[in-house]
Amino acid sequence: MLEFTTTTNLTELLQILELQQQNLPEKLSEADKKEQGFVTVRHNFELLKKMNDVHPHIIAKSNGNVVGYALSMSIFFRNDIPILIPMFDEIDTTLQGTKPYILMGQICIDKHYRGKGVFRGLYTKMKEEFSGIYDSIITEVDEENTRSMNAHKAIGFKTLKTYRSNNHNWEIIYLDI
Repeated sequence: MLEFTTTTNLTELLQILELQQQNLPEKLSEADKKEQGFVTVRHNFELLKKMNDVHPHIIAKSNGNVVGYALSMSIFFRNDIPILIPMFDEIDTTLQGTKPYILMGQICIDKHYRGKGVFRGLYTKMKEEFSGIYDSIITEVDEENTRSMNAHKAIGFKTLKTYRSNNHNWEIIYLDI
């Protein structure tokens, strides 16, 4: 049975980092990256905890273990992850960027739990947590990550802007809360 909740302890943060490590591009074959998707940013424990202290991360648990996560990232961390700075700069140039938003800093689901509603469940929980606080959830997806792009579009994300940075094409997308 799956439980969608927020992080409440350090063990859950460590489990997020472990799941993240398993899904970094250098750990995956080209076929897996294309078929299953990948995560781009590598967080360290200190930053993940600081982000969590502002807004707890959204997690899916099964039998007490984290099997999926959606990182909650306040704009206060905009300069802490260099690869994300261009995204924040691009968001600033849009109407959506003038409204209060929460950034979904990364989403990942254990390969054994994909296709079972975890992705949708994480975003449903995120909307519940931030309803009344923020107007939207914003994230970006590498255009090469077609699985992630298709999953986001399937639950209602809309394109805010596309841009090129770090030799990649990025699509900034948003979901109204």
